[in-house]
Amino acid sequence: MNQRLANLLRLGFIVLDLLVLNLIFLVNWYIFRDTIAADSVQEYTYLSFFSNTAWVAMSWFVGIYLNRNIFSFEKFCRETVKAFVYFCVIEVVYLYFFKETVISRLFFFSVLCSFGVSLLVNRFFHLGLYYFFESRNYIVKKVMIIGYNDRARKLAEYLESAPIKTKIVGFCEEPSNVTELSNYPIISNVRDAVSVSRDHDVTEIFSTIAPEQQEGIYQLMNEADNACIRFRIIPDLSHFIRKPVHINYFNDIPVLSLRKEPLDDVGNRIRKRLFDLIVSSLVVILILSWLVPILSLLIWLDSRGPVFFIQERSGVNGRPFKCIKFRSMRVNMDANAKQATKGDARITRLGRFLRKSNLDEMPQFFNVLKSDMSVVGPRPHMVKHTDDYSKIVGDYMIRHFVKPGITGWAQVSGYRGEVREDEDIQRRIEYDIWYLENWSLWLDSRIMFLTAFNMVKGEKNAY
Repeated sequence: MNQRLANLLRLGFIVLDLLVLNLIFLVNWYIFRDTIAADSVQEYTYLSFFSNTAWVAMSWFVGIYLNRNIFSFEKFCRETVKAFVYFCVIEVVYLYFFKETVISRLFFFSVLCSFGVSLLVNRFFHLGLYYFFESRNYIVKKVMIIGYNDRARKLAEYLESAPIKTKIVGFCEEPSNVTELSNYPIISNVRDAVSVSRDHDVTEIFSTIAPEQQEGIYQLMNEADNACIRFRIIPDLSHFIRKPVHINYFNDIPVLSLRKEPLDDVGNRIRKRLFDLIVSSLVVILILSWLVPILSLLIWLDSRGPVFFIQERSGVNGRPFKCIKFRSMRVNMDANAKQATKGDARITRLGRFLRKSNLDEMPQFFNVLKSDMSVVGPRPHMVKHTDDYSKIVGDYMIRHFVKPGITGWAQVSGYRGEVREDEDIQRRIEYDIWYLENWSLWLDSRIMFLTAFNMVKGEKNAY
């Protein structure tokens, strides 16, 4: 792939999106000029500057213009939709907090709708531009594979389905090692791999033969460097680890990890924390400011005792923290050991409604502000249950690598409420680990939306 071309495309789409956004502002300004007061020009100018900054920030937040996205139309569109949703939300928040009442709502929504349509048009322009360059082989990788074995065949399959056009020239292997027909020709023996790659204008060589298996690989690596061909080695770890691993580096020392953890990256942790702070602050200001006094009075009238139920639960890295909930049960001695069951006599009349609607969990947004919890993550369990479940499920403690959440992927997938059988907790842990390995802000937003939908719809396991 031509890296200079990739950088040019990335920069081009950044500039194009910003140009379109500003052009939309100018066009809408012209269309609505008769309804815009002369003394409100400053507010519209501020909105324009804020919108440009917001789009750049959300684009960076989501990572629209990364190489892995701009060379896939599907990924490019998906990430654009994510960024646009965040952009719309932050624009509405701007109007609300700064009380920009002089800005025409019709103008505002016209800008958002026009920008959304323009982004869609830009993405189809991206698709046409991509196919134009691809048809002229500007965006293409020519690959040679050293070795003909199971890993080489699997690698060829993966390269065929890569979003960047890849042409597999063939394999380099000793004739005596080839015992079956291949989808691609056996070009030469291993020793001549670089010279043959040079003849075929190959840009990358993948070796499924490790240097330890054949000393000549070191020489081929040097020859590839001199020929300006990238040389990559596909290690065989199947003799040591029977599951996928992820490789990182500590300086020049390779480090193998058993799972990918997006939140192990500092930048992702900062994004998630900002997301938590924004969401929890809005909930506390707009909802809890009036909900807490009302429910406090109702809880006290329904059942004498404390308004809040504060319980020690397992947090990130297994450290306990004080989890806050609205009290939904009568004061009892089993609260820190026994789960709520269907028809539980300890639950108050108001408590049934609170638990069914998930309103009893709302004070946990204070836990989010304190950084004990996140808005989305594995649900925190009682310390006693953590000890019990960790003996049942081998991977149980992995869920504590991230902060617990008010809601989670397991909960919106139907795994919530009472744990009756070992399989119930095993399935929850599978979903929690999947979340840990596939975290993204878009996934957090999706889980929040599904949680809100389930609160309105009602859930059979909520009691």
